[in-house]
Amino acid sequence: MTTPRSTQQAVTQLLGEWSSGDEGALGKLFPLVHPELHRLAHHYMSRERAGHTLQTTAVLNEAYLRLVDNTTPVWQGRTHFIAAAAQMMRHIMVDHARKHHSLKRGGGALKVTLDEAALVTETRSKELLDLDEALERLAAQDARKGQIVELRYFGGLTVEETAEFLKLSQRTVEREWTAAKAWLYRELSEEET
Repeated sequence: MTTPRSTQQAVTQLLGEWSSGDEGALGKLFPLVHPELHRLAHHYMSRERAGHTLQTTAVLNEAYLRLVDNTTPVWQGRTHFIAAAAQMMRHIMVDHARKHHSLKRGGGALKVTLDEAALVTETRSKELLDLDEALERLAAQDARKGQIVELRYFGGLTVEETAEFLKLSQRTVEREWTAAKAWLYRELSEEET
């Protein structure tokens, strides 16, 4: 989904005003970015199993709180803001998976009903943790490929939006995206064996 150019410009202007200390700009900004942030959160949650204990609105709200909690935000524009939101949502999902993974190992032992326990699948949380670890290794090896994966896979940005944000050609983003997916596939396949 692409945002109309006038809305993109308004978001960029409001982000600049907010970065300059205008708290009122934040109130005008949220209604403009809410649909796109909701789409991002939905994008994350659509990859999860039915009955996941974390909901789209919870991911969106947590990301929003973390974004506005930034005391000195410096945004380079709408795409930078959306990329930061995507990264925060990824961290929220990974933190949630880690928490549930540790709970499966007896950490913070709480009494739960069988129905509540069934909502957490160890396999899915392990897959997300494995992907996060592989992405961290990729970023250490090739930061640009790591950024492209984060923006495309986790952020749901298009090739065009990713290229704009990273100031690369679309062809370069496509090539790096293909290489990064192959690298991650090999890494994750080796972990399974």
